[in-house]
Amino acid sequence: MGSDHYFTAAPASPENLRRIRVSLAGRELEVTTAGGVFSPDRLDAGTAVLLANMPPVPPGGNLLDLGSGWGPVSISMALAAPHATVWAVDVNERALDLVRRNAASLGLTNINASLPDDVPEHVSFRTIRSNPPIRVGKNELHGLLERWIPRLDERSDAWLVVQRNLGADSLQRWIGSTFQPGYSVFRTATGKGYRILKVRKHGTPPTEPIALSGL
Repeated sequence: MGSDHYFTAAPASPENLRRIRVSLAGRELEVTTAGGVFSPDRLDAGTAVLLANMPPVPPGGNLLDLGSGWGPVSISMALAAPHATVWAVDVNERALDLVRRNAASLGLTNINASLPDDVPEHVSFRTIRSNPPIRVGKNELHGLLERWIPRLDERSDAWLVVQRNLGADSLQRWIGSTFQPGYSVFRTATGKGYRILKVRKHGTPPTEPIALSGL
């Protein structure tokens, strides 16, 4: 990938399109990936853990895949909830192009692949599913979550997968101390060195202290 990172807006490295086979939403699929995006050769372990440990997606409304890459989470949600609108959000233009290619090849018309600033401000989300870009740095990551978690609908959840040795536990503590009142955060699963964090936006501020499990 040269000097590019998967969070580079416009990768300068060769595109090197390729086709890979993946299992998503209980289906064996062939998708297009490319150089200059995250995990172009396989479904990465963190995303696989997220997909294996998150609950069914809401059947309708707006659903957010934050940091979509080439689209495994978006594709999974779109297949599972054909009447929902899936927003695949990424800063990497090449990744968004791949999401559009894959949605078209799979006949999925309910995916909007968008840059962050292109998501209308009035849109809120019935769920957020994300393998967030931890390597962008703490300040960037915190800003990302501060921007999108408040856009959850009331009584809705964000599900995040974070590698344990890349700060999953400290991120859980930060979320618990930052999104107060009206939110709670729990670790719901672990697997292959990853943590699944569930962030709940309550309808009204909870009367009990925010719980941080597994610390």
